[in-house]
Amino acid sequence: MNNSDDRRLNSVKLIYLFVSKVFPIVKQELNGWKQKAKQAPDARLSHQALESIRLKAFHCQGGSIYALYPGINRIEAIRFIVAYQTMSDYLDNLVDSLEVQDEKAFSQLHLAMQEALNPEAVLSDYYLYYPYREDDGYLEQLVKTCQESILKLPSYKTVQDEAIKFAELYSHLQTYKHLTVGERESKMLHWINPYLSDDPEITAWEFAAATGSTLGIFCMYAAAFDSKLTIRQVQIISQTYFPWICGLHILLDYFIDLREDRETNQLNFISYYDHPKTIYERLQLFVENSLKQGERLKYPKFHQVVVKGLLAMYLSDEKSQDVDIQSVVRKLLKNSGVGVNLLYWLCRQLRKGKVI
Repeated sequence: MNNSDDRRLNSVKLIYLFVSKVFPIVKQELNGWKQKAKQAPDARLSHQALESIRLKAFHCQGGSIYALYPGINRIEAIRFIVAYQTMSDYLDNLVDSLEVQDEKAFSQLHLAMQEALNPEAVLSDYYLYYPYREDDGYLEQLVKTCQESILKLPSYKTVQDEAIKFAELYSHLQTYKHLTVGERESKMLHWINPYLSDDPEITAWEFAAATGSTLGIFCMYAAAFDSKLTIRQVQIISQTYFPWICGLHILLDYFIDLREDRETNQLNFISYYDHPKTIYERLQLFVENSLKQGERLKYPKFHQVVVKGLLAMYLSDEKSQDVDIQSVVRKLLKNSGVGVNLLYWLCRQLRKGKVI
């Protein structure tokens, strides 16, 4: 794509390119990481790596929408996005699934997320405080793949600080969120509260949700292909994605997981809303602000498709049929316009065909 292509972008064309051109490369990349995961000597780490790919491949598929950002090297972008998202999902499994609840261990593991965005970083011992470590270099390879990809970006230095800031916030969230039920909430509020003066429009739990998305990092990566990228453009991307687009992304994710998280006693940011009406109003606020802020960006139509695509993807998930949230789903779809409803229908067809 060249820089004039944003004017010609429309939702259906972009989704067609997404499914036909991007998905096969994502699958190919994931197959490569699966083979590496199988080689880990520790069966627990191998299992968690393979499970994170099996159950969360759609995260890599979704994130790879940024491989269609105008002016980008599609293959290289998919390579980076799949490696970074696979690392994120693998670490999520390590802090969530192996009966470990150690703040120091979680924080050390997530240094990988930050060092992957700094091509000059000397790699840390990520498993230093974690009880299992024999992964045959799997986590290190994910980090190095990202570092190598970043070196090819003409304007990476312009986005690096913001990208790493997003990664640090993500790392804090993952460290505190997975502690014991008795301490996770107070630790998280202690971490979040100092930031809220910068974002008076949002609650502590909405801030937490925004930190849980990798979309801001992927957008920074995509923008860095532009050799003329300015600091001001980076600031506008940052303000649009955080808290709005990133927040919408994760709030929708938690929204459809509400029942499942209640049953398993997992922290869920949507559960802090006191009423379905509040859920709708807050999600709608995030949709409206995401679209409004997106108009300030260089390729507004692209970001508009990202926002509408998030709604279509999550609301078409079978979990959105849950009786507790169905009324909110219907209201969101009713008030989202023809574009979202068309994408919603497309996503339903892709789910029937098991494409997503």
